[in-house]
Amino acid sequence: MRIGVLAVQGAFAEHEQMLRALGAECFEIRQQADLDGQMDGLVLPGGESTVMGKLLRELGLLLPLRERIESGLPVLATCAGLILLAEHIDGEEGSHLGTLPVTVKRNAYGRQLGSFYTEAEIKHIGTMPMHFIRAPYVETVENGVEVLAEVDGRIVAVRYQNQLALSFHPEVSGDTSVHRYFLNMCERTEK
Repeated sequence: MRIGVLAVQGAFAEHEQMLRALGAECFEIRQQADLDGQMDGLVLPGGESTVMGKLLRELGLLLPLRERIESGLPVLATCAGLILLAEHIDGEEGSHLGTLPVTVKRNAYGRQLGSFYTEAEIKHIGTMPMHFIRAPYVETVENGVEVLAEVDGRIVAVRYQNQLALSFHPEVSGDTSVHRYFLNMCERTEK
């Protein structure tokens, strides 16, 4: 299983560590040439979504990644990655990849001081530790989007076809449940 991890900015190394611990091979995506070869799944990590979106455009990665996602490539998106996938960003005109039919609210819990930790149930996965760091949440979902988790009445995890998107950072928890679920999505797509 070969997983591409967007590594232009943000918390990509922690995802790679978790995926490798589960037996996956990881490679970093920093330029178009990195998209050559087999890719069974894609991780869009947390970080600064505005910077990441700008870099995706400048590096010529936006359209090729969008095409792969739209053609069924499984993707795990966390925090800023959720914003990159969203079709709509509250209060903003455009979007980035725009493949996930949701509206997100960025920095929904405030600045760094508004970061917090909790545990909650994620449908199909179980109870998980959740670290929210300047996190977004999903305001609205369109038809076909499955809500997987809510915290305090706000949607923090969704799945739409091949896209798994979370407001929080499972890669810093030490719990591999989300990454294991994602690799199972990749295996099912491979067959």
